[in-house]
Amino acid sequence: MPVQLDAVFILTWKEQGLNSSLALGQQYTSLGSQPILCGSIPGLVPKQLRFCRNYIEIMPSVAEGVKLGIQECQHQFRGRRWNCTTIDDSLAIFGPVLDKATRESAFVHAIASAGVAFAVTRSCAEGTSTICGCDSHHKGPPGDGWKWGGCSEDADFGVLVSREFADARENRPDARSAMNRHNNEAGRTTILDHMHLKCKCHGLSGSCEVKTCWWAQPDFRAIGDYLKDKYDSASEMVVEKHRESRGWVETLRAKYALFKPPTERDLVYYENSPNFCEPNPETGSFGTRDRTCNVTSHGIDGCDLLCCGRGHNTRTEKRKEKCHCIFHWCCYVSCQECSRIYDVHTCK
Repeated sequence: MPVQLDAVFILTWKEQGLNSSLALGQQYTSLGSQPILCGSIPGLVPKQLRFCRNYIEIMPSVAEGVKLGIQECQHQFRGRRWNCTTIDDSLAIFGPVLDKATRESAFVHAIASAGVAFAVTRSCAEGTSTICGCDSHHKGPPGDGWKWGGCSEDADFGVLVSREFADARENRPDARSAMNRHNNEAGRTTILDHMHLKCKCHGLSGSCEVKTCWWAQPDFRAIGDYLKDKYDSASEMVVEKHRESRGWVETLRAKYALFKPPTERDLVYYENSPNFCEPNPETGSFGTRDRTCNVTSHGIDGCDLLCCGRGHNTRTEKRKEKCHCIFHWCCYVSCQECSRIYDVHTCK
């Protein structure tokens, strides 16, 4: 069955030596009604290409999951020096930023892998594919006063798809592949950890004579918030080399023995991030000049830290907004239009 798309975003990895980047082909954002042609997607390794051809029905969900992850990244880092800026005319959507094994790379791999698992799981529950559906393997008997019903989202299937596609390229015996695999899995594990029971009451006049429940994913914002906390507490690692039957293999070890070692739910990195204060084409930093800052904040979004000590400019801006809104029975709302003056602060 051909798959029709309004917008397609493709997840690939662009390799240069041992570096790996998460890339998204902007040339695929407006394919209209064209079917996905797996062979025309740049950057896919043979395993990803086979996956695309064998499971063409769910590729739109894979693409949507990557888009979801990027949007969440931009929300979580909106007040940071690096704000998950994307580049329109490059296969590597974040530019050189992800070439280094930094915290930022760790977060992007985790949130993108989680996004793929999330979108595929949601799509299957909505019945958009013939190869997946609801989770029929309910975990445990019904609880007191309720029974299983509805459509439990099959997160295990979504995680499997994400693992098969996103990890297909991470099979090298080097430290970067080990890091990417770990962070990809941390993102997917977050989906499984946040599954919860959702229930609905049935009965006359809203009574709860019968209550049915099913497993559901949380809002993706909850996943983003959790992984952002993991970014802030990410574990710094060191690279170790040892010989195995297949040759030299690189593995990761926690840098500081006094700290608790990272678990499968933690993010890991082994290279320091640039400060992102000034533009630098080698690191992919756009700098923070002209970025809007919060003059009342003492955090990273405040003008002192976001502007890297360069100071900030202030201008006034008139905005038209809806005001004095009144609800009329029944059933509409009427509003007036008011002009308000705001102070806008931007980094020098």
